Amino acid sequence: MQAANKDLQDSEYRLFRDFLEQQCGIVLGDNKQYLVKSRLAPLMQRFGLASLSELLNKTLSPFERQLRSAVIDAMTTNETLWFRDNYPYELLKKQILPEFEKEQKSVKIWSAASSSGQEPYSISMTVLEYQQSRPGAFPGGVTVLGTDISNAMLEHCQKAEYDGLALSRGLSPERRSKFFDDSGHGMMRLKDAVRRNVSFRHLNLLDSYTLLGKFDIIFCRNVLIYFSPDVKAKIIRQFAQVLNPRGYLFLGASESLSSLNNDFEMLRCNPGIIYRKKN
Repeated sequence: MQAANKDLQDSEYRLFRDFLEQQCGIVLGDNKQYLVKSRLAPLMQRFGLASLSELLNKTLSPFERQLRSAVIDAMTTNETLWFRDNYPYELLKKQILPEFEKEQKSVKIWSAASSSGQEPYSISMTVLEYQQSRPGAFPGGVTVLGTDISNAMLEHCQKAEYDGLALSRGLSPERRSKFFDDSGHGMMRLKDAVRRNVSFRHLNLLDSYTLLGKFDIIFCRNVLIYFSPDVKAKIIRQFAQVLNPRGYLFLGASESLSSLNNDFEMLRCNPGIIYRKKN
């Protein structure tokens, strides 16, 4: 059998880079051909294509919807961790949830790029730990919405099943024992108590958010780094529109609003930074 051709011309790479930015806002640098090759090479066999050039050319066709979807899935899927960086979840437990509990209201949280589900489920576990330490807290409930552009990732999220490698990334043995059941074949499944407060839906961050409703807290961590300044500003503006007054926005440790938006005030915590929407 002839080996697949993974060569990629500069002109093909530039066309694909423009396509990816137009479709989902992700900006690839000038020298990221290796990333495209590593992410898309497995799709060549799946779709019976002999070369990467053929795959990219077909992807640019508006009629190849299944291939397009698979390519976007492959390019936007990132490995993620449980309780990534830890401090957002500590802030949630020690500062933000107590603040909302005093208001005696239900709370809505949005994980804006849920990937394989670790972030929204980590949020749910944090809420459960808080409620266990404060019996009767949030009688109106705390709900978590996870959204992602990848349908494959959303299916994975809804199964709520993870293998040993995924569970080793940031999850303590105590939480693993407390929040997971053995589902066989080396897999562990999240318990109903964690899953019942979390829902998932497809969303491209370039689209409108108005149908999602209003939120008290938004997590969008380690996502904005992939977008151009104009797209970042648009996304932050739309976050402000769906956040309730004095709602909170969590960004990644290396991300900043800087001069992108005036709707938020920056709060320095120890450790970390969060943003609060102004009244």
